[in-house]
Amino acid sequence: MRRIGFMILLLMPFYLSGQSHFDNYFLRKSFRFDFSIGGSAEEENIFPQQMKEEPFWAGSVKNLIDTFHYGTYRVRILDAKNKKLIFSRGFNNLFQEWQSTPEARVQKRVFYQCLILPFPKQLVRLEVDRRQWQGDFKTIYKTEIDPDYYFIVKEPPLPYETVAIEVHGIPEEKVDLVILAEGYRVEEMNKFFNDARRVTGYLFEAEPFKSGKEKFNVNAVFIPSVNSGTDIPGEGVYKNTALNSSFYTFDIDRYLTSRDMKAIHDAAATVPYDHIYVLVNTERYGGGGIFNFLNICTSDNHLTPEVFIHEFGHGFAGLGDEYYSSSVAYEDFYNLQTEPWEPNLTTLVDFDSKWSAMINDSIPVPTTRERKYINSVGVYEGGGYQAKGIYSPYMNCRMKSNDADGFCPVCTDAIIRMIDFHCN
Repeated sequence: MRRIGFMILLLMPFYLSGQSHFDNYFLRKSFRFDFSIGGSAEEENIFPQQMKEEPFWAGSVKNLIDTFHYGTYRVRILDAKNKKLIFSRGFNNLFQEWQSTPEARVQKRVFYQCLILPFPKQLVRLEVDRRQWQGDFKTIYKTEIDPDYYFIVKEPPLPYETVAIEVHGIPEEKVDLVILAEGYRVEEMNKFFNDARRVTGYLFEAEPFKSGKEKFNVNAVFIPSVNSGTDIPGEGVYKNTALNSSFYTFDIDRYLTSRDMKAIHDAAATVPYDHIYVLVNTERYGGGGIFNFLNICTSDNHLTPEVFIHEFGHGFAGLGDEYYSSSVAYEDFYNLQTEPWEPNLTTLVDFDSKWSAMINDSIPVPTTRERKYINSVGVYEGGGYQAKGIYSPYMNCRMKSNDADGFCPVCTDAIIRMIDFHCN
């Protein structure tokens, strides 16, 4: 017993050194860094747009340093004096998805982005890094942030109508989800709040969210639109909506997103939040989910329960798509010579870092898609939009199809670990 206790004492300083003391470096409110990121398939540049002080910090005040290393990008905050890392998070965005489309080879585009960070007490250095094709990170932007700089916008949030759907504790110890209304007219406010309660129910009917329900807070924010619905460019349908959502993202009819991240974050600032879910008032099928960026889904399709949960798997837990036969806009999305960062995909380049410990000794690796393995964790070829060279952990999972029973054990484990990171 003494030896075990001694080992724990040795390990504790190492563990604590990986997490900054929040109150030494930050105030309990948010620093919002808005920028445009643009370029082509071969280049990218970041152009600062605005800095903003917002009233709430909903993130953990203990787990400040990212331990997952997910995302195509990461943001890091360092103490300006001693260069100590005091905060980091991974994230994705629409720009890096667009870069893998054919259009990116022939023209340039710019996309808007917002980073929500703890508000620094003193001068800090902010760095944005991009994961390279071989998997390593390269700094693509850096600047110093002076918290006393008078161009940091300090206007109050917009006074939108809000409803608390689930409240289980203080924000910094919970996963804080905000659901925003899109394509709801003023007279449809009650419909929105009822829809928000309904989709929240879908989430907490699914494991592991069901078991972890008390680790979440959920708020709904009503932003009125002029028109109901959303844009459907491929069918000549255009609506005047508050958050400017649209189908046909990258010319995929079911891919629903919004590029108006400024309006989205302005609306979300009304309440404390870690993750944003935009609920679009339409019966049409579709949605989108991008890690630590945005979740979006339609309200009234018969597959809304499945889509709502699937997209949150992307945006919240960094889960990759496990399907490989549906049409997508991307080309060469993954480098088959490196290990993907998503926890539920592998190229077998570094499989020991993934779910190898969850595979029974009787299961072959790779695993053939035979009925006898239907409920077994294995290594099944096909995933990440590619039929060859990328493998997923289960024959069928919520990240693969709408007819799956739910999340597979590997995705479930990844979600639980992400919930705990937010709450501890």
